[in-house]
Amino acid sequence: MCDYSLHSVKTRAAKLEDRLIVYNFGTGTRGFAENTGAAALTAGCATALCVKPGTEIAFDEPIRYIAPSFFKVNDGFGIYQRAKEEAKHHVAIFRQVNKGHDRMHHDAIELPDGQIVMLTNLYEGQTGKILQLPAEPKTAEEAKEQERLPWHEAV
Repeated sequence: MCDYSLHSVKTRAAKLEDRLIVYNFGTGTRGFAENTGAAALTAGCATALCVKPGTEIAFDEPIRYIAPSFFKVNDGFGIYQRAKEEAKHHVAIFRQVNKGHDRMHHDAIELPDGQIVMLTNLYEGQTGKILQLPAEPKTAEEAKEQERLPWHEAV
């Protein structure tokens, strides 16, 4: 995790069995924070968990998210509609997308059915834990795939 919009937030690398919560950091994005209790989270002292691509995450409840918005013309007026979605899944794999595009969110999860959901579209307050970290890379190509996109390259 640790998308480009979280460069000013306290962060640390995620570890196996870490408890996490989907948190709105007030920087224009949601992401994973240490689930250290409501007092720390409401005080704005949340630490962002930086998750490596390939990390498996188990959510405590079915994953809930906001589907991408779309523009609908209704009686000559355009309106945005946002659909609330609930996946049938409790497990997801962390991915980075849009790596070649500046000023875009890069952090996402991949659901077991192959659907990609941006982290910033997850409902705040969902909890879970780091179930499995990615295997250590054996080739240079695998190592590159697991590299985090540095925030300074994305802004």
